This record gives sequence, structure tokens and C-alpha cells, in this order.
Amino acid sequence: MSSTNIEKIKERLGIEEVVSSYIKLERAGKNLKGKCPFHNEKTASFFVSPDRGNYHCFGCGAGGDIFTFVEQFEGLDFMGALKLLAERAGVQLQFDEKSQAHKNEKERLFAIMEEATKFFEEGLKRYDEAKEYLKKRGVTEETTKKFRLGYVAPEWRLLYTYLKSKKYIDSDMEKAGLIKKKENYYDVFRGRIMFPISDSSGRVIAFSGRILVDDGKSAKYLNSPDTVLFNKSNVLYGIDKAKQDIRIKNYTIVVEGQMDLILSHQAGIRNTVAVSGTALNPDHLGMVKRLSNNIILAFDSDSAGRKAATRSAVIAIGLGMDVKIAEIAGGKDPADLVMENPELWKNVLRKSSPVVEWELNTVLSQKLDPRKLPQALRDTVLPFIAPMTGAMEKAHYIKLIKERTGLSEESVREDLRKIAVVSDTKSDTKIIENTQVSRGQRDSIVRRLFGLIYFLEKNPASGIDIEDYKNSIKAISTDKYEEIVKSVAPYKDEVLLEAEIIYGSNKDIKKDLDELMLNFESDLVREEFAEIMKPGVAVDEDKLGRLIKRKKEIENNINFYEKNKKSKKE
Repeated sequence: MSSTNIEKIKERLGIEEVVSSYIKLERAGKNLKGKCPFHNEKTASFFVSPDRGNYHCFGCGAGGDIFTFVEQFEGLDFMGALKLLAERAGVQLQFDEKSQAHKNEKERLFAIMEEATKFFEEGLKRYDEAKEYLKKRGVTEETTKKFRLGYVAPEWRLLYTYLKSKKYIDSDMEKAGLIKKKENYYDVFRGRIMFPISDSSGRVIAFSGRILVDDGKSAKYLNSPDTVLFNKSNVLYGIDKAKQDIRIKNYTIVVEGQMDLILSHQAGIRNTVAVSGTALNPDHLGMVKRLSNNIILAFDSDSAGRKAATRSAVIAIGLGMDVKIAEIAGGKDPADLVMENPELWKNVLRKSSPVVEWELNTVLSQKLDPRKLPQALRDTVLPFIAPMTGAMEKAHYIKLIKERTGLSEESVREDLRKIAVVSDTKSDTKIIENTQVSRGQRDSIVRRLFGLIYFLEKNPASGIDIEDYKNSIKAISTDKYEEIVKSVAPYKDEVLLEAEIIYGSNKDIKKDLDELMLNFESDLVREEFAEIMKPGVAVDEDKLGRLIKRKKEIENNINFYEKNKKSKKE
């Protein structure tokens, strides 16, 4: 690797330009700040320094230059980030002979996957039957080239022989998931239309192969095994081609199959991604959440598809995403609709409904006995409303249920209150399972809060009685106060420096201090909640009720601060 590559890219792309293309930043003196994309936080602790060309998060410790930022955000290694940024900067990458001769394992596997992709592409050109299949599915030649679709004939060692001729070794081909061995090596993919799966930078990391002629024995689709390059649990098919449109349109469409995705893109709906041989999971959703908080799930309309949509919606809502469901009638899928008429697919997306309405429609379509309807609503609809923090949003859905079912608003609210208690209990007991993470998040708030206290002791601000705040901290933390003070004392100089960087030019420190106090109390309340909900501990109902009430009051206050910030920007 020539250092000239890196220097040229850094000359053309500043840290502010790169980071602000991914997340929202606002001025903070000479620096810029925003909410960290690498961990959940309520108060912005992510800072970008244009002068130094780097970024740092005082919450989780993430930091680095444009290359490390892209690596972390896009889920790439250094070479992937280099490729992506070089393309953006218009820099032609140059590699010296020494670096080429000492490629590491991942680079060798990337090279093999690229060679295999070319081999499959050439194979498609030679087999009319494979080309005819794609034509019948409505795939154009332009789309075939764009997605680098290919074909491999139903022979045992075609790819293996080809890669051997290119001097690739058996162990690397096996590690790439392209060959297997019994007595001799043989190709994993045979007689299949080949769909290359790429990482965020566009490098091929795996394949999905659809059998062309069904022999009654082989799987319809065959995916690459997990390898050094590929983990199906954190890869979305088409993310490299969809991410820009997701950012621009501010929502993601998730479909189930490769052909659904390809034809969706062909129809101009390029903010579409697909899962690759696994169910949609928190890693997948976390990936697209960094691009947009809005998502449309467009799964098959059969019972399996409905279950997948519900399961995915629950996860997405748990991540704070706005979820809609696209209802596809008649047992068709997005690819079928695009083939018939692209407008049909676009209309389905236009009519997509919020998950609560979708669940309500599903329940009502069953025409249940009136005595069974309330339980069905409690089981399938109310759990999606309970976690909502907006009172107006909840009121909208309560009124909708009343209008659609005839049930009184008060009865719906009463059941929601019960579900809210259960929901809070379930969500907060997760802290018990992962106390270390919770404590880590609290420690981040503690560091910033005490850093600001130390800063204000050194630099008194008008209208702020620092002793009052210290007494409030003591009252909030009760018996944990001494422990908290001791935990931060060894880092006094460090947290003071952080505060000076963050608040040195801040003219409105009081609001930040009040918000930090709220976040500090919120984390302590959640910890206390977790303590009393531990298995085997007798639940003090009065204390539980007080905690739930205080927790909601704090959340409402935090939401108030967030809305204030937004209105000021607008």
C-alpha cells in the first residue's frame, strides 16, 4: 500500500465533510458535535475536530480519522474504507509491489471472490438457458450487469479448475466457501444462477445460487457458508447499492429475496435491501437505523411471512424505529408485481401502513367473537402501542381502536396501563441480564456530569448554584453517592479536560447541566427498577409504582429537551 493513496484522500476529503454525510452535526466553537452513531445516547457526546482531522466520543471512547470512522460506520475493514473513500475522492488507488506480494488472508480471499464473480459472469454469457431464465423473470441486461449476475454449469469442478489455473491455493478457496472436500475437492455451487453478495464498499464477500433446473434433490437456493469475509447475520443483500438512496429518501424497504430486491431496484426503488439466508435481526436493523430511522417491511403474505414481519417489527420498535408494513395480496411477491407492472409494487409501498394499523386490520379480518376480540387486541395490537412515548401518538391509536371496534377509550387505556407496566418490567429486566453495559452507560453520564461540576467549580457561571446541584446529585443517588464519587475521583483531571473541550465556549451550560441531571437520574431509576425485579426478590408494589411514575416523568422531561432543540434548529 502506497502512503500516497492515503495522503491524497485526506487532502481531498476533510473529516467534517465525511462525518456530516453520515450524521447530523452542529457547531460547538471550533469543533462540531452530534449524537454518537456507535452507541445509544441521550446527550450528544460525539465531537469532530476539523483542525485535527479526527473525531472522538466522550461516551463510548470511539475515535480516529476519516478511515476509522468509515470502517466503524460501514462495518468495513481498512481496505474497504480505503476503497470507498478513494472512489468518493476521485483517487486512483496505487499499490506497490511489496504490499502486493504480502497480502493478508482477507485480501487473498477478496481477490478469489472477485475472480469467481468474473468466472460466473462469463459463464452466464455462454449459457442461453440461464439467460432465458433471467429474461423470463423480467431482469434486463443492464440490471444483470449492475448486479453482476452469473451462472455456473452443473459440473463438479469447473470453478476449482479455473481458480487453480489462476494460481489460487486450495486452502484459500475452501476458506472463501467456494469448494469442499470429500476424497477430492469439488465446487460448492453447481448448475445455479449466481447472485454475488457484497459488503458496504461493493466488494464481493459471498454468493447465493438459485438452481436453474430442479432435480428434486437440491435446495432451491444455496448460500455461502459463514467465512472470514461473510457472516449472514450482519449482512444485507444490496446494501452497497441501496445506502445512498436510503439516506436521501429517509426510509428503508426490506424484502425477503434477491430477485425481489433486484427487480425493485430495476423499477427505480433503490432504497431496498434483502436478508441473505437468515431472519432479520438487531444487527441488520442497527445497520439500516444508522442510515434512516424509518423502515417498511415487505415480506410474503403467507403465515410465515406475517410472523417474520411481526417479529422484525418488534425488534425495530425496540430500537426506536418507525415501522410500516407493506401488504402484498394474492400470494405474490415484489418481483411478481414488478414483472406485471412496476406501478403495482409502488402502489403497495404507498399504501404501507404503520404496524399498529396493520395488526389491527389483521385481528379484525378474523371476524372474532366479540368476547374474544379484547384478548386478541391485548395480545397482538396493544403491545405495539405500549412502548410509545408520545401521548398524542397513543391517543391516536386508542381512538382508532374505539372507532374500529366499538370498545370504549377508557377500557383500552386501562388495558394499556397494565401492558405498560409489564412492558416496562420486561424492558428493564434486560438490564439484569447485561448489568455491565448499563453500568458502562451510567458511568459515561457520570463522567460528563462530574466533569461539568468540576468545570463550573473552576469557572463559575451566572445563575448556577453549583452547591445546589451537588446536593441534588447526593439526594438522587442516596446510598450510591459515595461509591459514585469514589469511582470518578481518580479521573478528575481527565473529565475536567473533557468538560473544557465540550463546554468551553458553551453559552447555555445550565440547560446541558439540567439534561445531564435528568439522564443521570434516569439511569439510576432503571438500575433500581432492575434490582427489585430480580428473580426471587419480593416485589414492593408501592415502590414499583413510584419508580414507573418517576421513570415516565423523567422520559417526558428528556423528550421536552429534545423537542426544544429541534424547534430551535428549525
